[in-house]
Amino acid sequence: MEIETTITQMKSFFLSGKTQDIKWRKEQLRKLKKALIANEAILSEALNKDLGKSSYESFVTELGLVHEEINYTIKHLGHWARPQKVKGTLVAFPSKNYTLAQPLGLVLIMSPWNYPIQLTLAPLVAAIGAGDCIVVKPSRYSAFTSKAIKNILDSTFEKEFISTYEGGSEMNVSLLKQRFDYIFFTGSPAVGKTVMRAAAETLTPVSLELGGKSPVIVDDTADLRTAARRIAWGKCINAGQTCVAPDYLIIDAKLKDQFITFLREEFIVMYGDNPIENSDFPHIINDKHYTRLKQLLKEGHIVIGGRSDDSTRKIEPTVIVDPQMDKPLMNDEIFGPILPVITYTTFSDACKFVQMREHPLALYLFSNDKKRQQYVTHTLLYGGGCINDTVMHLSNPHMAFGGVGNSGMGSYHGKAGFESFSHRKSIIKKGNWIDIPLRYAPYKGKLPLAKKLMK
Repeated sequence: MEIETTITQMKSFFLSGKTQDIKWRKEQLRKLKKALIANEAILSEALNKDLGKSSYESFVTELGLVHEEINYTIKHLGHWARPQKVKGTLVAFPSKNYTLAQPLGLVLIMSPWNYPIQLTLAPLVAAIGAGDCIVVKPSRYSAFTSKAIKNILDSTFEKEFISTYEGGSEMNVSLLKQRFDYIFFTGSPAVGKTVMRAAAETLTPVSLELGGKSPVIVDDTADLRTAARRIAWGKCINAGQTCVAPDYLIIDAKLKDQFITFLREEFIVMYGDNPIENSDFPHIINDKHYTRLKQLLKEGHIVIGGRSDDSTRKIEPTVIVDPQMDKPLMNDEIFGPILPVITYTTFSDACKFVQMREHPLALYLFSNDKKRQQYVTHTLLYGGGCINDTVMHLSNPHMAFGGVGNSGMGSYHGKAGFESFSHRKSIIKKGNWIDIPLRYAPYKGKLPLAKKLMK
């Protein structure tokens, strides 16, 4: 009953028109930034408790990215929200034509546990900028961070503007029974299907930021040492619990042994001989996922790593060769510090292997061959990615981030987020000083002129 009452209050608040004011929206974004700065230590401690993240990784991969989103949105919001003139047509002459971004109303943001600050607050920034009222539902798995986020949002904003609800699947079900104007979900494809089914009952639009098995292709023109360093980093941040982490590696068969040697060396440079005892290396979120990952270690031949610690839920960076293709390791998203390696004979074979699978959220190509770069970026279908790097594409607020097919729908970051949480309305403002009779009946004799104007 509390949810229904709050929803009613939030809808009334939106209808008051307060969120329409651009200056007011910017002030809310500044309040959020100020609150995050004031509570940075609390949030960093919460991330450490939930995921074992160091203060550096917490800031660079979570809080810092949110600050960039806030700064970018404040800087450009006035331009995004301004009516955008578009060219008119002779048929509608005389008229002014423009589009207007209008807030959708009451939106629901459902966020995951792996980046509980970034993946909650980045879409929140977009929704505030768009002028919506927002219900926030963080993940119960990242319990300490979710509690910290709720406390910060509750103490910073009016509950009629932003309301936060904790809880598990029962809370999700209760929220999805409410009538929202838009739902933004980040999580697994399985739960995404549940969200989409619930949204279909009321024809509520959704954005689904999902995941999948994001491949890395390394060819014989790549800088192998640099590729190993960047792949090792992309795989190990947040202990591999990243939706755009390199999920599996496809490499030219001639390069496999040398590349594995480079990977081993890079893991040692970053985390030492015993990553499990390194405070910079995070742990797995809970026992359920830890047990699942330990099972995956049995589905191939381990050539790097493989050790784990039940008391800390840490699994060291692990490379597996000859993975069993019919097992979960090569069919389910890994979401952990395990990298299976498969080889190809021809570059075409590598691309066909990717094409035969679900469209991934990210793809990474390490190659200095421009024709291959162009082929992969223009032919293979995936959410986004990098050439000669991993993960970094999602850190740029100038570029939209989102999936395609099984890896999601819709996008956000920067202007794309503002557009996702807005409705862009098309308007024609007609002049009255002349009224061309071409469009009106009777139509006899008018077809040749209409064809001339419209062909």
